[in-house]
Amino acid sequence: MAEDNSRRTISSYLLERFGIPPEILDEYYLFERKKGWFILKRSEQVKKGAHLKVSKVGLRAFRKVGQFIKPTTRFIQAFGRFATKAVFQMDRPQFEELVLTGEIPVDPGLEKGYVILTLEDDVVLGLGFYIHGAIRSQLPRSEIRETILE
Repeated sequence: MAEDNSRRTISSYLLERFGIPPEILDEYYLFERKKGWFILKRSEQVKKGAHLKVSKVGLRAFRKVGQFIKPTTRFIQAFGRFATKAVFQMDRPQFEELVLTGEIPVDPGLEKGYVILTLEDDVVLGLGFYIHGAIRSQLPRSEIRETILE
């Protein structure tokens, strides 16, 4: 399991960047690996299996990208609804432009960094990266295809 310092780092990042309260992760174990963190819902069954040697467990929640922390698409889709900051709601034409060109010009008053992308009806799609007045897609191609087909 991740040490308390690691948990504080993740919780602080979520609060500072996205406004996601640290309490959101209270119901989850946090496991740290070399290149990232996984979360798993707390339960008695997990405690009983603590003696087992496990290579991977739970949902990959964050990756280490250089010196930065990047939330995964699945984590943002599950917990992005709690965000109060760094959220950009796209309309359908903006989404289509993002799919075609890989980025959309915007001036949402955001700070440089990862942004949670939502589509019209507040469906959380995943992440974009805001820099120099544009949001660059960080959405996996499979996610884009599924959304287009809907």
